[in-house]
Amino acid sequence: MIKKTVSNVQEALAGVKDGMTFMLGGFGLCGIPENAIAELVKLGIKDITCISNNAGVDDFGLGLLLQQHQIKKMISSYVGENDEFERQMLSGELEVELTPQGTLAEKCRAAQAGFPAFYTPAGYGTEVAEGKETREFDGKMYVLEPAYKADFSFVKAWKGDEAGNLIFKGTARNFNPCMCGAAKITVAEVEELVPAGSLDPNEIHIPGIFVQRIFQGAHYEKRIEQRTVRAIN
Repeated sequence: MIKKTVSNVQEALAGVKDGMTFMLGGFGLCGIPENAIAELVKLGIKDITCISNNAGVDDFGLGLLLQQHQIKKMISSYVGENDEFERQMLSGELEVELTPQGTLAEKCRAAQAGFPAFYTPAGYGTEVAEGKETREFDGKMYVLEPAYKADFSFVKAWKGDEAGNLIFKGTARNFNPCMCGAAKITVAEVEELVPAGSLDPNEIHIPGIFVQRIFQGAHYEKRIEQRTVRAIN
């Protein structure tokens, strides 16, 4: 059995450098790799490209990296909750590539599966398709989208074992699974790290073959992005 465990987040992020491209799991503020992001902030890594469904909020998630101007380019689907992101984009400080959500997920899955590209109808006839190859299939036009290329994938799971097998809980099972194995190195942080063989094979969402490093995370905030309440009569 090959152990994928590392002792801490510092060891997990060994090898990260300025100018690299990172995938970061999560949807809204759910299931984001909080420990990895905090360590990237601490390391002061600069000029990075981040592939993530969204850009967090001003003081949490990728917003922490944006505060320090560490991100050169954001590749995202939804960015409407981050005022600092908007300011940097409109001022020209931040390069932004907006991608349809399904296309973003599929570009991760293509990288995970080893496919160089795929055709999708999403975005045809819009700015999304500018400069890209298009082709007709059965009377419908499609856009050729290349798979992502990333140096590291940072994901967060509920539970994992020493071999790198992962289980995601609830809606944290979002962009995390398709980013596993989609970069040169996948780093998984987990709420609970258990010995190999402890997990029910039928409950594993991502096998350890897609993970190179795994560590026990800590101090998860688990914020609620939008809280709506009403008075009880």
